[in-house]
Amino acid sequence: MSAHFEVYEDKAHLWRFRLKAANGEVVATGDGFPTRSGAERGCEAVKQAAAEADTRDAA
Repeated sequence: MSAHFEVYEDKAHLWRFRLKAANGEVVATGDGFPTRSGAERGCEAVKQAAAEADTRDAA
């Protein structure tokens, strides 16, 4: 299995996403969105941002 995003509705009826590594471990989670399409757009935003991201020391 490869890394993948999961989109789901939480108990508060908000749509969320999580990124799971190939081993099934959750490595990132998203905020709640009122619609599924909002959570899906959040997945796409993470994909685009991560492709250009570098690593920095925390200040």
